[in-house]
Amino acid sequence: MELSFNLENIDLREFWGINNKNFRFLETIFPHLELTERSEKLLVSGEEKDLQDFETFFKNLTIAYENQGYIDEKIIMSVLQQNEYFKNKEEEVLVYGDNGLRVKARSENQAKMVKESEKNDMIFAIGPAGSGKTYTAVALAVRALKAKVVKRIILTRPAVEAGENLGFLPGDLKEKLDPYLQPLYDALRDMLSQQKLESLIQQGVIEIAPLAFMRGRTLDNAFVILDEAQNTSMEQLKMFLTRMGRNSKFIITGDVTQIDLPKNQLSGLLPTIEKVKHIKGISLIELQSCDIVRHKLVSKIIEALK
Repeated sequence: MELSFNLENIDLREFWGINNKNFRFLETIFPHLELTERSEKLLVSGEEKDLQDFETFFKNLTIAYENQGYIDEKIIMSVLQQNEYFKNKEEEVLVYGDNGLRVKARSENQAKMVKESEKNDMIFAIGPAGSGKTYTAVALAVRALKAKVVKRIILTRPAVEAGENLGFLPGDLKEKLDPYLQPLYDALRDMLSQQKLESLIQQGVIEIAPLAFMRGRTLDNAFVILDEAQNTSMEQLKMFLTRMGRNSKFIITGDVTQIDLPKNQLSGLLPTIEKVKHIKGISLIELQSCDIVRHKLVSKIIEALK
């Protein structure tokens, strides 16, 4: 089935944006529909129910264009959220990833992370490997950046696997650090195109760095994630938590069953949580094996090896 929308009275440069940016954004939002721009028409083909929903949305979008004189991603999302069909579904979506991927909370405690992050400026998310704590945190950060709630994203983790002795490793600093920061890159690549990600990193809008690089800084207007926090001491955590500046959000993630510190060094994560969890504006989320979204065997393995 196909619908045709007449665009004769619309300035297509303002409507579709530079390099058809808005058109491509619509394609990611409606991955089950085929959109074709032909002269002064928009042709849309797909299943009848999807087309009905798109028709309602597109009529509202043209009204928004007439009122504003242009459209952009923010206006598109605003119109989308007014559509009754999408209201519940789109409220669940944290960010639209590359190739139309809809990134959303996939478990009860991941959803709790989302809700608590909207009410608190600092979140501790503790749970086993694969429970989605880091992935959800990165999605929240990307959402905040796209909505211009913050001006930058800072992702950090202790390079304890390298013994912090990066000088003994070959290559420049980035080459030395990248293997230890790879899980953060993997999450970002799901949510941003490779070209966009590289551009944001080059501009300093997204920074991925080891925990030691946070010392002495004040992190304003930033969404900051400390990953693998179980591999930090209380002194390191105190240093990190006190970097928080104005209009910033902090999420600290960790798995207390995977501590990689030397035997004579204690993790500072749980003692720190005990001391600060009652402070207003700080929330603790404890994810469980039921939140694991990897292969179904992973949760069973984790339970068996407790």
